[in-house]
Amino acid sequence: MFMVEVLDEPLPKPSEESYVEARLLEALVEARLALKFLREGIARNATGKAFQSWKALLVALLRLDLKSPKASAETEEKKWLETAISVPTTKMKTLSNMLEDIGHAGLAFATSAALDLHDYQHHGPDPDMALLNTPHEKRRQ
Repeated sequence: MFMVEVLDEPLPKPSEESYVEARLLEALVEARLALKFLREGIARNATGKAFQSWKALLVALLRLDLKSPKASAETEEKKWLETAISVPTTKMKTLSNMLEDIGHAGLAFATSAALDLHDYQHHGPDPDMALLNTPHEKRRQ
């Protein structure tokens, strides 16, 4: 009951310290839902929740270390970082690399895995049937 009340409230302003706490709570809730869905055999929904959890964690890390990534960012990225309230999928690799550069080891690898989960969520396990079209599979047909 308490968690529902907290999540029903609007997010604090990104400039407030409680914003990071809210994003970390979001990451935990999404991760927990991912595990629940996985146990229930709902794989594609589980991957979506795991992906959302990772994005929320990246936003929290960016807000915590906002000054460090801005120092090495290009002009367009600096503007975006000042108002970052979410992490666009297209910027996840770049931002993960920036966070790694300031000491958050392993983020680029984990982000690649998260993007693979995102792809699985939207396209399934083998959308172009590449695995089915292996020579071994062709012989079995």
